[in-house]
Amino acid sequence: MPTPTQRNKSEYKKLQPEDLGHLQPQAPDIEKAVLGALMIEKDAYAKVCELLRPESFYEHRHQLIYEAIQQLSIEDKPVDILTVTEQLRAGGHLEEAGGPFYVTQLSGLVATAAHIEYHANIIAQKHLARELITYASGIQTKAFDTTQDVDELMQEAEGKLFALSQHNMKRDYTQIDPVIGEAYNMLQKAAARSDGLSGIASGFKELDSITGGWQQPDLVIIAARPAMGKTAFALSMAKHIAIDQKIPLAFFSLEMSNVQLVNRLISNVCEIKSDQIKSGQLKPYEWGQLDYKIKDMIGAPLYVDDTPSLSVFELRSKARRLVRERGVKIIMVDYLQLMNASGTRFGSRQEEVSTISRSLKGLAKELEIPILALSQLNRGVEGREGDDKRPQLSDLRESGAIEQDADIVLLIHRPEYYHIYADKNGRDLRGKAEIIIAKHRNGAVGNRLLTFKGEFTRFQDPDEDTVRAFASPSGDGAGAPAGGSFIDIDAAPPAGSPFDGLPPGGEPPF
Repeated sequence: MPTPTQRNKSEYKKLQPEDLGHLQPQAPDIEKAVLGALMIEKDAYAKVCELLRPESFYEHRHQLIYEAIQQLSIEDKPVDILTVTEQLRAGGHLEEAGGPFYVTQLSGLVATAAHIEYHANIIAQKHLARELITYASGIQTKAFDTTQDVDELMQEAEGKLFALSQHNMKRDYTQIDPVIGEAYNMLQKAAARSDGLSGIASGFKELDSITGGWQQPDLVIIAARPAMGKTAFALSMAKHIAIDQKIPLAFFSLEMSNVQLVNRLISNVCEIKSDQIKSGQLKPYEWGQLDYKIKDMIGAPLYVDDTPSLSVFELRSKARRLVRERGVKIIMVDYLQLMNASGTRFGSRQEEVSTISRSLKGLAKELEIPILALSQLNRGVEGREGDDKRPQLSDLRESGAIEQDADIVLLIHRPEYYHIYADKNGRDLRGKAEIIIAKHRNGAVGNRLLTFKGEFTRFQDPDEDTVRAFASPSGDGAGAPAGGSFIDIDAAPPAGSPFDGLPPGGEPPF
């Protein structure tokens, strides 16, 4: 029978480091091997420079040695025991890094740099784990503080994780052959389409003739002054994409609630004045028109999010989930300046908007879908003298980065708003909107004229036939649906509901 002393010794041997306390993720032996390999092979640094930074190393002396190697490589100087030692001495860090003996000792630990990339990846993973621990500890400490706002803390946590993921994201190069194959397949698909487009059709033929449809992964900025119809323009496209084409679309509305947005969409689809939709004062034939047309909206793959003060980090996480779970092919944001980049401190609002703009472009590339973001223009438009009220790229509000990051910039101009009713050629501009393609990274720029029906919050092509009413008050039957019967305009509003066909307890998809 073992004595108490023997038993204690046996139990002690079984103890693991985690039983005694948490150790920071680290791999000092691998760090030594990597540093040694860097000093014995000329091209070793090029293999690890994208993976490792000085702070990636756990031991401070290793950080100093790697920093010396990094500086020598930047200056295109040879990297060996002597040059690294001299670089450390010149910087006053030689003794702090362990002295000449320690540097020499590192080079003797490895005979080859064959596995340096594998070892460097281990060091990078350990560093990432340490950073996650640091962030989590900071968030945990703040969470125990009762004075902290929980919502702000969540945004801060999300912001830090986003910044960390971006910092550690590494995309390797690709040989051209598979890219050629992908481009060729896209060309074949475009050729097979009857509309001649390679991207998602906007619903405006003249506009699509220039853009080829919304392409992946483009960031499209739709900018205008207030009351120009930015949201109406976006909703007209959303109607065509999600309702007519059945292409999954996510609409992030920071300005209006989802009910307000859907009410405007109902007005657009059913061609019933928006003020009547709000008041509910519909004529009997309009009730029939509503009942008939609203069925097109039911089941449409349109997903609306009306989270106020949405951060770019929240948008990113929600967009990822929508693409993964709902197969969303295009995202709309209304509008960019109402977003924030919480979790990060900025010296100015311009810097914050720049971060948001870059993040949206990065998100479009990551998800490989087009993102359409609405944006405000500054007051420079109203300040121009005479009849020249057409917006310009320089009018983009709060940041020039928006102009730089965007692949396409569309500017909406309604001359009628400024009491301009005809152009220089005498063309009638009442009820017209000019869509100015001010920037097009992969194509031509130009102007296209659309019809604007403000009462229906609707944009359409000028040559598009006016959608006939379901039934007219005169009773001439001009609006009766094909194969359908005429509506009694004196009848009461329909008792049924277009949602009667939904399963019990089901909700409309919007």
